[in-house]
Amino acid sequence: MRFTALLFWLLAFAAQPAVAANSFVSSMQNELAMLVTSKSADVGLAAIDLTTGETVSVRGNMQYPMASTVKVAVAATYLSYVENGDRSLKKEIAGQTAAHLMRRMLVHSDNHATDLLIRDLGGPETVQKWLDFHKVGGLRIDRTIAQLLRAKRDLYDERDSATPLAFAKFLARLDRGEFLNSWSKGYLLDLMAQCMTGRNRMKHLLPRGTRVEHKTGTLDGLSDDVGFITLPDGRRLAVAFFARATNNRPYTIATAAKAVYDGFVYYARSPYSTAYRLQYGTP
Repeated sequence: MRFTALLFWLLAFAAQPAVAANSFVSSMQNELAMLVTSKSADVGLAAIDLTTGETVSVRGNMQYPMASTVKVAVAATYLSYVENGDRSLKKEIAGQTAAHLMRRMLVHSDNHATDLLIRDLGGPETVQKWLDFHKVGGLRIDRTIAQLLRAKRDLYDERDSATPLAFAKFLARLDRGEFLNSWSKGYLLDLMAQCMTGRNRMKHLLPRGTRVEHKTGTLDGLSDDVGFITLPDGRRLAVAFFARATNNRPYTIATAAKAVYDGFVYYARSPYSTAYRLQYGTP
């Protein structure tokens, strides 16, 4: 519990200006300064309240490999082509419909299905051009999944990488309908809600029944999880968690997600709510 509480203080310290203005930040300045100077795991994360725009991040501008979280961008690109009439979810690709491949990609994280969709789009450069057209910064898509997996592993290679803050902002814009119409967005989020991978990550410690729409990513030495978390009052968070070269990465993500969830639930109401003090102690 103490680790979770301290992690939230770190989130607060690294927060963007909208959150930094909250009174609890200045009150916790000394403890936060101690935390950020202590040795910590190589974990990057960002969370955006989609109602208020309040944003918190830790190592928010550091590049991390996206791994399979890139599949959200692949899906959004393909669906935009469908909207424009250039592709169809009913299109047969290698004996399977694009809709079936997209389900395999997002629900089961099927790498072959992903590469078939990428190839049908014209390659990774098409996805990157789509991101560039929409002025999505901080996300780099350079290779197919097969190419990525064949390459020598380098968790600090900036190819096929994203920053936590950039990915969370991408998700926030996706939610606002800047990239897709309401049907396409709903279709994408529904598939993300059915994600079968990473049950020990973002969702693991959240209250039972919490709606989570997410996509995981995994490489040797890397665990990622990105998506949306719905709070009890209906507000939603766009979140991105990246954990690199640390032990028990999935649980680290689960703990961070719970800290973010509780922070936005309780501190959105009051900087020092009784509920938060009872669960995590007095700062």
